[in-house]
Amino acid sequence: MHGYNLHMPDQLKAVFFDVGSTLLFLDWQRILAPLQQRKLSPSREQLLAIERKTKIHFDAIMQQGGGVDHGFWYMFYSRLFEELAWRDDQLRDSLVDATRSSANWCVIRPETREILQRLGRDYQLGVISNADGKIASILERCGIADCFTTIADSGLVGHEKPHPAIFEAALREMGVAAGQSLYVGDIYSVDYLGATRAGMQAILFDVAGTYRDTDLPRVESLEELEKKL
Repeated sequence: MHGYNLHMPDQLKAVFFDVGSTLLFLDWQRILAPLQQRKLSPSREQLLAIERKTKIHFDAIMQQGGGVDHGFWYMFYSRLFEELAWRDDQLRDSLVDATRSSANWCVIRPETREILQRLGRDYQLGVISNADGKIASILERCGIADCFTTIADSGLVGHEKPHPAIFEAALREMGVAAGQSLYVGDIYSVDYLGATRAGMQAILFDVAGTYRDTDLPRVESLEELEKKL
């Protein structure tokens, strides 16, 4: 992003958030415990680098209109195992399953609740997440569920982002027009394109810095998002 300023419509009424890698983050210690037991210890920097590469590859496949055979996390762990020079398909698949479980997305950054409460004074807040039907209870456990008017979980809605139906369901439930809404999520092909094609504004929550060298609207923290709004 080269000095990009987000131009929000004057009538912005609602801000919707993705959950994974936006509001809540993976408990890497718990997820990677089976690797640690095998004396394999990828560094935080290595994991971020793999996340960046996987997102770029994933975005390219999604934009070509090809279905993604195995999904983002399958691609992520395949690349990780390649870098670790470790071959164990069963272990890789169990890590993919563990990562897809919303219960393992339980790390919350300091000040998250406080920032959401401040944003909630000016906007209605909602969640739109590709999840397993349990995201509301995870948000509850992390102490932020009450910050949101609506929570659209693909496991309950029956459609996953980038399908417009999940965005439309959330907008309907909130009672706001797409053009009056902003969506905040971390993957360009799923979150940014999904939201903008549904008529919403969108901004990437780019902690890993995947889209740093693009002109896409992006922030790396909730603090930065609050300043832009």
